[in-house]
Amino acid sequence: LIDELKHEDIQLRLNSIRRLSTIAVALGPERTRNELIPFLNESIDDEDEVLVALAEELGGFVEYVGGLEYAPVLLGPLETLATVEETLVRDKSVEALNKVSRQVPVAHLLEHLVPLVLRLQANDWFTSRISACGLFAAAYGRLPAESKAEIRASFTQLCHDDTPMVRRAAASNLGSFAAAMHAAGDEELLKTELLPLFAALSADEQDSVRLLAVENCVGVGQLLSVSANQAVVLPIVRSVSQDRSWRVRYVVAEHLCELVPSLSPDLTRHEMAPTFVRLLQDPEAEVRTAAAVKLAAFSRMLAPELVVSQILPAVAELCSDGSQHVRASLASDIMGLAPLVGKGATIETLLPLFLQLLKDEFPEVRLNLIGALPAVNALLGVELLATALLPAIEELAEDRQWRVRLAVVDCMPPLAAQLGVAFFEEKLCAMCVRWLQDCVYTIRESAIANVRKLTELFGLEWAAAHLIPKVMATRQSSNYLFRLTALSTVSSLATVVGSDVLYGSLLPAVLGMVSDAVPNVRFNVAKTLQMLVPLLEPGLVASQVKPKLLELSEDHDKDVQYFAQRALHVAADGLTAVKRYVDLDELLLTIDGVPIAN
Repeated sequence: LIDELKHEDIQLRLNSIRRLSTIAVALGPERTRNELIPFLNESIDDEDEVLVALAEELGGFVEYVGGLEYAPVLLGPLETLATVEETLVRDKSVEALNKVSRQVPVAHLLEHLVPLVLRLQANDWFTSRISACGLFAAAYGRLPAESKAEIRASFTQLCHDDTPMVRRAAASNLGSFAAAMHAAGDEELLKTELLPLFAALSADEQDSVRLLAVENCVGVGQLLSVSANQAVVLPIVRSVSQDRSWRVRYVVAEHLCELVPSLSPDLTRHEMAPTFVRLLQDPEAEVRTAAAVKLAAFSRMLAPELVVSQILPAVAELCSDGSQHVRASLASDIMGLAPLVGKGATIETLLPLFLQLLKDEFPEVRLNLIGALPAVNALLGVELLATALLPAIEELAEDRQWRVRLAVVDCMPPLAAQLGVAFFEEKLCAMCVRWLQDCVYTIRESAIANVRKLTELFGLEWAAAHLIPKVMATRQSSNYLFRLTALSTVSSLATVVGSDVLYGSLLPAVLGMVSDAVPNVRFNVAKTLQMLVPLLEPGLVASQVKPKLLELSEDHDKDVQYFAQRALHVAADGLTAVKRYVDLDELLLTIDGVPIAN
């Protein structure tokens, strides 16, 4: 392994790096500190993949160098790794440095880690300064006041760095540093020193810096009181929600719901609601899409009358949006508004919008809305569901996009439960049977599961009278794929129907297909019979099933023969087991051939 550390083959070097702990155990702590670590420090000029693995390994290497007392020897190679150009290597080295810093005593922090952070912060090359941004939070709470002041001053310099990438890294880590200061009891310093940096970064000339500052609004807002949020966070949110860069507004739309709990109800009503409406009406489709996804989540934080007066008019505009992606996002979330605004507003305002989206030309819009239908069905009631939504659902059941048809199939059981057995039988039963003959296999498969769920939902008596006969009629189809579907439906239903239906309908249907012209159907008959054997009485197996399997075992098609012979083995094993049980019962009922009285 040691030789492989120097090997020309990168894969061998990589394998050896990943087993550094094995090498360290073999060398012992002293030789690891004196020989292995210096060697690794000199070998930093390697492929990025090797350096990433090295940083990952060194983060957990404290025990191999002799424990916490000697942990600082790891800081040398990790500091070197923190200065390389590859971002992933730097990120892994920062993770490892933070991991080590959380373990070592305060004395080591003061002697080794704080100087390391200050060196990285003062380095001329920007990659070092980027790495420094991620090292402040982990050790801050354990440092004395003087060192904390140094750390804060260093972070302040990075926030005002000339290089945008450094300011971006500072903005990215500002939230974690603020949390560390708050946990350390430095709330006043947080307000006086860090919040001005937060405000400056949120107004940075680079949009990549501003959008990261917006992401930190949530973390900072959770640390401050409502009054402090009103004074500091709210003006920033107000500003960035109207930022000239759509990317910044996009991030605002993504995180606005997380900001609301940090503000008072009054501010939510007068500030956040108009801000959200403005994002729903943003010129950029990407921003409108992000806001539409948060529609129900944001509306839950508002009073119902506010949703009706401010949010619903904007939603009505989005239903006719020029971007199909906006409409698709809206369709996935609009159903969540119905329970919030109540039945009256749902019928008056939302229902026409639902119907409009159900007829959208873009299939994903229809698909997203169908997936959310069960949420609103209970609110609308059977009458309205039947008169308003059902015609649209029937139309979508024949949609040219198979994924839309599949979504309708999947929503049928909960819809049937709400409509009731009589209404379902009249309007939708035939539709469920038609899906068994769809041209797409996935829909036929889902339709089979549907038949089983409906049988369980409405009861065996109803299914035997109204559903199963129609399903079994599909075995007469001229298309062999639909005949295969009939066999799969038998397999699905066999375990949930009683013996009357099994013996009277399902088994005769399968046995009647033994002589099918298509070999695929015949060997699936054999597979279905094999599945049914354990559910049938032995006498029935011997008299009806076994002769048909023997017929199939002599089929001219080898696949049919194979599956028929497998089914015959199962049938023979079942009959043998039954015979053994019968013989044992007879034995237990006699002693020396004399019957025992009951």
